[in-house]
Amino acid sequence: MSVSDADQAAVAAQLGRPPRGIAEVGHRCPCGNPDVVTTLPRLPNGTPFPTTYYLTCPRAASRIGTLEGGGVMKQMQDRLGEDDDLAEAYRGAHERYLAARAELEPQVGGVPEIAGISAGGMPDRVKCLHVLAGQSLAQGRGVNPLGDEVLDALGEWWASGPCVSAEAGPEPESAPEPAPGQPGETPS
Repeated sequence: MSVSDADQAAVAAQLGRPPRGIAEVGHRCPCGNPDVVTTLPRLPNGTPFPTTYYLTCPRAASRIGTLEGGGVMKQMQDRLGEDDDLAEAYRGAHERYLAARAELEPQVGGVPEIAGISAGGMPDRVKCLHVLAGQSLAQGRGVNPLGDEVLDALGEWWASGPCVSAEAGPEPESAPEPAPGQPGETPS
């Protein structure tokens, strides 16, 4: 699959650097820009990359960083230990994530190093809300219950217009310092 030059430029402006390993736009923000990219499970430099659905919108990422800083991950983690139905649905989200990545693996010759590993802490932990929201956006509501909760908490991050324009980069009123985002991971 190809990604348009305009989408590549928008993602580069969102990330502040050229994107790598994009298979396709995973979700498009109501503003028109990509807000999630579907990333190949092996980056062009050979690095295994388990984050299939990478959230690129700096506004959404910043709001999610605020949620993470406010203890939402711990609350969700605690609920996973108490609510069997939630834990089962979260394990299902993990399986859907792995299935989506498996469909991409032939493009990079397989990635045995990350077999069985999804992202965001799934299936038993909650360690990155950005990943969970990215999955909910890309695969649709109802796939990841915790990702859906994150999206509900974000509100309409796009309401003031696009976060970037491909030509100019981040819009002045919406270019806060990037949230810690997906720690330890090198985005697409």
